Amino acid sequence: MTADIEQVTRLQSLDLRIAELEREIATLPKHIAQIEKALDSHLRKIEADRAALAANQKERKRLEDDGKLEGPKISKLKDQMMGAKTNDQYRAFQNEINYCEAAIRKCDDRILDLMAEAEPLDIAVKHAEAALQEEKKQVEAEKASVRERTAQDQKELDQYKAERKELVPQVKPKTYSAYERVRKKWRGTAVTEVSSGRCGACQIVLRPQFFQDLRNSGELMFCESCGRILYYNPPVSFEHHVAVHPHR
Repeated sequence: MTADIEQVTRLQSLDLRIAELEREIATLPKHIAQIEKALDSHLRKIEADRAALAANQKERKRLEDDGKLEGPKISKLKDQMMGAKTNDQYRAFQNEINYCEAAIRKCDDRILDLMAEAEPLDIAVKHAEAALQEEKKQVEAEKASVRERTAQDQKELDQYKAERKELVPQVKPKTYSAYERVRKKWRGTAVTEVSSGRCGACQIVLRPQFFQDLRNSGELMFCESCGRILYYNPPVSFEHHVAVHPHR
């Protein structure tokens, strides 16, 4: 591997890691926004349930008050009925009393319905409030973790960028220009190793003469298919030496 290839390979490693960190740093606030949105949705749901429970209680109170008003009316009508001088007057008072008693029964029936509706609603609100408190704790813990992760990522990102800044002047301008051109084209891998006679990126089989030139040339060479910068590392061979010891 030539010095040029070593430099651009290192540069690529830095650029890939920088891009990864930048994506993660950009993603973390979105993650926070998502969990806060979910929390806000749960808050709105519990507020709606609380409002429904409050409306239920308010209506029950109104009906109870209405029912209490009918009692004195009935007592007064009964007193007046005792002084009725004709059957028509008596029946009129009785009809009024019946109407008031029906109104009381109607209030009582509606109150029972509201009580039946309120019981599961009240249980749901209490459970939701407890769950909401736990969710708030989890959200705060997650936000703290994200802030810590972001700070770590930013620190690492600054280090890689500083290293890249030091490395770039060491790369030949022509080599750096070629690397940047290919990197922008593919938005990622610009330098790739040839393995088994194939481009490591697009997997095209290299022409025999091209592959031979790549192995022997010290110049930058580009894949004839995808245009990426290619390099070749010959396989390392290990020779095993077996020592033979004479029998004693």
